[in-house]
Amino acid sequence: MQIPPYLTPDALTTFIRTALAEDIGDGDHSSLAAIPAEAHNRAHLLVKGEGVLAGVALAHLIFREVDADLQVEQLLNDGDRVKHGDIAFIVEGRSQSILTAERLVLNCMQRMSAIATYTAHLTSLMAGTKAKLLDTRKTTPNFRICEKWAVLIGGGVNHRYGLFDGIILKDNHVDYAGGIRPAIEATKAYLERTNRQLPIVVETRTLAEVQQVLDIGGIDRIMLDNMAPSLLREAVNLVDGRCPTEASGGITEQTIAEVAGTGVDYISVGALTHSVKSLDLSLKAF
Repeated sequence: MQIPPYLTPDALTTFIRTALAEDIGDGDHSSLAAIPAEAHNRAHLLVKGEGVLAGVALAHLIFREVDADLQVEQLLNDGDRVKHGDIAFIVEGRSQSILTAERLVLNCMQRMSAIATYTAHLTSLMAGTKAKLLDTRKTTPNFRICEKWAVLIGGGVNHRYGLFDGIILKDNHVDYAGGIRPAIEATKAYLERTNRQLPIVVETRTLAEVQQVLDIGGIDRIMLDNMAPSLLREAVNLVDGRCPTEASGGITEQTIAEVAGTGVDYISVGALTHSVKSLDLSLKAF
């Protein structure tokens, strides 16, 4: 997996420290009260479900941030398919440190693994087509870095990371701007005026809007929003390879194979990150 630009050491450290501060506050008093400071023990990460494992690399960073002396023996990798009873890793060191890191490790890994699992599932339903699966910005505030990372681990593709690294002119942008042409022309003028180079995606709702985008040109992707498969095929034929296409809006695991079969280049699914059930994992002392 190619490392995306948002997975910087600074970004990950900031996320981990903020999450630990939220959880620990002025101290992990349960561990400080009950466990001797000099006590050393081991624990293993037990898988209690089936799916695609994600967050192992992040767990290393969390343990290191809590206590640089904690040692992790990794047994499984991010992206591995796992089943009930599998052991992902063993952590050894100060007992208080293991307990302090435990919940953040589990919270991250359980949700990341769920996202990776669902991403892999939907990707498998698209097999035999050229379509690639995209995530969206429908993520948990302050947890986007992990959720986007999990999509990659599951075999999906990241859409823009945020509002700053790409332009998507959606229906509200188009309506507020007075139509597709003024929205695109204003966007191009803005990029030139501010000396920015950002990809431009335009959301379309009808074949007439698709044609408008093609007539204007200079667009990086045409989003085909809430179109039935028959209309998607017409839109793909109309575009005829002049611009990448993306199907979006209300796509489910029941419909994604048919949508992929229409010839679109990308399919975006918000449910990858907003509607998954965490994979059951547990950190057990032994």
